[in-house]
Amino acid sequence: METKRMIFVILITVLLSLSLPVRTDYVRPQPRKTLHFPWKPKHPSLPHQVHISLAGENHMRISWITDDNSAPSIVEYGTLPGQYTLSSSGETASYNYLFYSSGKIHHTVIGPLEHDTIYFYRCGGQGPEFQLKTPPGQFPVTFAVAGDLGQTGWTKSTLDHIDQCKYDVHLLPGDLSYADCMQHLWDNFGELVQPLASARPWMVTQGNHEKEKIPFFTDAFESYNARWKMPFEESESTSNLYYSFEVAGVHVIMLGSYTDYDELSDQYSWLKADLSKVDRKKTPWLVVLFHVPWYNSNHAHQGEGDGMMAAMEPLLYAAGVDLVFAGHVHAYERSKRVNKGKSDPCGTVHITIGDGGNREGLAQKYIHPTPEWSMFREASFGHGELKIVNSTHAFWSWHRNDDDEPVRSDQVWITSLISSGCLAEKAYESSKILVSP
Repeated sequence: METKRMIFVILITVLLSLSLPVRTDYVRPQPRKTLHFPWKPKHPSLPHQVHISLAGENHMRISWITDDNSAPSIVEYGTLPGQYTLSSSGETASYNYLFYSSGKIHHTVIGPLEHDTIYFYRCGGQGPEFQLKTPPGQFPVTFAVAGDLGQTGWTKSTLDHIDQCKYDVHLLPGDLSYADCMQHLWDNFGELVQPLASARPWMVTQGNHEKEKIPFFTDAFESYNARWKMPFEESESTSNLYYSFEVAGVHVIMLGSYTDYDELSDQYSWLKADLSKVDRKKTPWLVVLFHVPWYNSNHAHQGEGDGMMAAMEPLLYAAGVDLVFAGHVHAYERSKRVNKGKSDPCGTVHITIGDGGNREGLAQKYIHPTPEWSMFREASFGHGELKIVNSTHAFWSWHRNDDDEPVRSDQVWITSLISSGCLAEKAYESSKILVSP
């Protein structure tokens, strides 16, 4: 078994070396060790790697894996422990990746569900009972935000700190497992995040480490799309790589940095249509996530988001996007409201939060002097919390993992653009950009 795994590692290394660019200009500091997960025998029909995600208004998608291909995709649920008065059946997926075959991946949508309510549920008609809490139907609502997680000691520290936070939804702007073609690491990641991801919805988008394309052998994002199905169909998208959803009074858009984004692309057309349908009376806050940052004063990954920024920033500005979260750079940075590379009181606050705990370490080299638009930057692992209090004000805080203690290192009150008068000022220009064919 060990010999086969070594051969597999060598094969992956050779194939990737032929297809991936090599960077030699950036040296990362030593990270914490990768977590190891001892193999535990489990019944093939029992669910594992359970996680949940929002699936349209008042619905939740329950996802899990079984090793038994005949296990049913049924979820039983109710508001009392052990008393399942409702049930739903779902769909399944599976995939092969070189020598690896996934288990049976189940996706079952339950609902309609009540807001701000605890539900108890069981997957596949047997096994342990899980519980989830639905998000509130109105303000306040709290998001936990952390990208570039991986599976290291720092990852565990970040997850432990998020678990202490009273949040409603987790937002993850790409780079989940850092499996990088080693498919058993996807399984390990699923087990690692299950305690949190089975209890609160995790809404994710893809990063470069989800790509996993090996020319002539595998397609890009095959593992990610099979395991982490998001509500793209519910938001009229044709791809799991970009979609939108609404929570309380917030419209959230998840975009793909690694799929086409130019003006002729499906993603661009979908984004334009999605933005034009946003009702700011219903959802006064507009938040966007993608992986590669547009505003980045770190030496790491400089300029990689310029193409997407050139194509899509005019749409986001016209629509009055309040906040953008990105990952990729393994550090934290918060901007002023910006547009076209400079401060703009009617622009968007950009936050890079690719510091969840990845195995590659931190990006510690910053550009000097600090750009005028950059308000706070620090290369430390941590997570963020966004509490949207009402239609006009939100409180953002970033919590550094300091010797395994969460330390609030950056915090700011943010005023929504709709309450500042900015949207009224640019209403005519916005109509031309968002409504024009």
